[in-house]
Amino acid sequence: MKIITVFTYLLLWINIPTIGLPLNESEEHTLVISGLVKSMDGETIPYANVAVVGTVKGAYSKLDGTFRIFDLEDGLYILKVSAVGYKTFTKTVEVRGGEVNELELVFEETGVEMPQVTVISSKDRVFSKVPGSVTYIDQKEINTISPLSGNEVLRRSPGVHVVDEEGLGMRVNIGIRGLDPDRSRSVLVLEDGVPVALSPYGEPEMYYTPAIDRMAGVEILKGSGQILYGPQTIGGVVNYISPNPPQSQEGSVRIQGGQGGFFSGLVNYGNTFGNTGMQVNLLKKRADNVGPTSFDITDFNTKFLFNINDKSELGLKLGLYNEVSNATYIGLNQVMYDQGGQDFTRMAPDDQLDVSRYSISFSHKYRFNENVRLNTIAYAYTTTRNWNRQDFQINEANTPPSNWTGVVWGDTSIPGGAVFMRNSTGNRNRQFTVGGIEPRLEVDHGLFNIKNELIVGTRVLFEQANEQRVNGTRAGVKSGNLVEDEVRTGEAFAAYAQNKFAISKKIDLNVGVRYENFNYERDIRRRNFENIGIRDTILVAGNVIHEIIPGIGFNYRPNQKLNIFGGVHKGYAPPRTKDAITAMGDVLDLDAEESVNYELGLRSEVSNWLFFEMTGFWMDFSNQIIPVSESAGGMGFGVVNAGATKHRGIESAVIFELGNLFGLTRTKLNYDINATYAMSTYAADRFINDININGNRTPYAPNWFVNSALTIETTSGFIGRLTLNYVGDQFGDELNRVEPTLDGRNGRIESYTLLDAMIGYDVKRWNSRFNITVKNLTDRRYIASRRPQGIQVGLPRFITAGYEFRF
Repeated sequence: MKIITVFTYLLLWINIPTIGLPLNESEEHTLVISGLVKSMDGETIPYANVAVVGTVKGAYSKLDGTFRIFDLEDGLYILKVSAVGYKTFTKTVEVRGGEVNELELVFEETGVEMPQVTVISSKDRVFSKVPGSVTYIDQKEINTISPLSGNEVLRRSPGVHVVDEEGLGMRVNIGIRGLDPDRSRSVLVLEDGVPVALSPYGEPEMYYTPAIDRMAGVEILKGSGQILYGPQTIGGVVNYISPNPPQSQEGSVRIQGGQGGFFSGLVNYGNTFGNTGMQVNLLKKRADNVGPTSFDITDFNTKFLFNINDKSELGLKLGLYNEVSNATYIGLNQVMYDQGGQDFTRMAPDDQLDVSRYSISFSHKYRFNENVRLNTIAYAYTTTRNWNRQDFQINEANTPPSNWTGVVWGDTSIPGGAVFMRNSTGNRNRQFTVGGIEPRLEVDHGLFNIKNELIVGTRVLFEQANEQRVNGTRAGVKSGNLVEDEVRTGEAFAAYAQNKFAISKKIDLNVGVRYENFNYERDIRRRNFENIGIRDTILVAGNVIHEIIPGIGFNYRPNQKLNIFGGVHKGYAPPRTKDAITAMGDVLDLDAEESVNYELGLRSEVSNWLFFEMTGFWMDFSNQIIPVSESAGGMGFGVVNAGATKHRGIESAVIFELGNLFGLTRTKLNYDINATYAMSTYAADRFINDININGNRTPYAPNWFVNSALTIETTSGFIGRLTLNYVGDQFGDELNRVEPTLDGRNGRIESYTLLDAMIGYDVKRWNSRFNITVKNLTDRRYIASRRPQGIQVGLPRFITAGYEFRF
């Protein structure tokens, strides 16, 4: 009833100005500038940003392209007008007492731009034509956050739960709407439309994550529109957007330093020379001791844009990433955590993870005419992920193993309360190769005498994974005995089509379907056989899966203030190759992960000071795949058929532009909050240790998670922000055990609230920006995760200072 009441109240508030606070700005403020924003061909541009340079005043154009600006003193002003897909321009206006400037602001098309695939691809602020819940986080917001990791940025989206592993987000763990966040398996992660997982179909783990430091934005799509992408259509799509070549010279140098030897340095440069544009950036990021973590990252990326002719552009992108870190699986046991004082102890100091990635992609856009466009993207990348991890042992009798190093953690007086470090190492070496091509045809047509937008495309992808396990006879060594060796290959083909019917100016209907075909094989060449030992072998098995994935969504705009959207689509993800075929070469009856996903929501810019979005969702899984791999806290690799699960809830986002509400002319004051309630439970009888888990919550699915921020910005260049992040309690396993196990891997994770603060100052005459950030302002001690194998304690208070110079 409360939810229905809220929806009803908001609808009444939008349509009946006498209810709630006054919505007619002219009743309280003085109108000084009004007008219309449109393109050269006369199309009105919704949600263009009309900013008054040198002030905090401005407005967004409404769905019909109109805008209004209030409360400016008499004088000359420069308006800066911008929108995605158009050239930014300025216009000088004069404000005189009692006179209203009525303007017609006309955009030129951007012209040559980087041909790439974007998820949202919208020119308006509230995505009034996108079929589903979406979030776009731009570069200004990223800079204001001054993030240590991309996790802080992703939490700005409602419905997104991100679990810290090592505190720096080098391996992002994203759970959307109550899905398990382990290695982001249920989320399709892209960079500029190109998948970044190790193997998108056969092993979709995020052991490499694009660095947020170099991004121009992030877009997140959770609705039915995601069926155009794949193979994952379970939780959503996260697309990192890197900066494109600018039309004239732009550059910056940004450095950030902090405790524990933390340093982040980023150099950007872009320019256009004749018909060729370029954008290059180099990121160096390192730390000696951030919590328990040390790392050294080098990340180089460059883009080239070639304007071939009036109809065609070609883009080329090259990337190089190299990481060396002391990442480990082992965490504190419950005894160590309860004793305190050992939160960031390096229990396995010789553990080391090496990740290197080389990537190349081509993007091409060809315009047959103004109604038909062909976008093609081709890509290839290799990822090497070698992980050296020291072995350890836990047993009830607290008996040291024969190859014990003499190092023990925990308490030997408590049965099972000690962790014995062994003088041996497991080297888990993996190499991945991925290549693909995806042509996409966009056609504007007039079927049924209405405006239609058709997207038709195909995707062909090849992937190969080479994996070896080398057991070292001492801690920290990278050589030793080859005990496992295998090759996994996959060939995928997908075809999709989606048509948007503009039934009227107020209603859009999106209907789409995707076909997926995945042919995979596991070739086991060496393994350890029970009662026989390690042997070379020939075990080869394969399988082929087919699937049809439909979806439908709608947008309804009853007036200039409100957009109602909804949809239903089939969620689908193929089982990992390594899980679907056993180490003995047997093809398991492991079902695909399937669901039916529903959502219904509304978004509105109620007034010039209030924007909100609210979405109800329901994901009904006929079979959810639950990971039991080591990364998920299990004792081995693999997943299990968890049976039916249900995920339902409400996510909401509200932005209060208080500066507009109070008529502030020199200060921009905003408060925003996004809150998600999600109930994720098992929905069928399933027994573990004779306990029926039907009705239990799924692991790492908090009922509530909230992110909120208060931001102040002045015309003098000062900016400040206070951010709150709340995560409700979670369970570490399907049994929903409240009391923690001694190894620390299971048990309830208590809720926690974190505060972050940022103060910055922009000195325009120096083209410079200074900032100081404090993460975990109150120095809250909390458990971030009980995965992979023990308790990971969240970062304590962490202070950084930064400087940016723009040229």
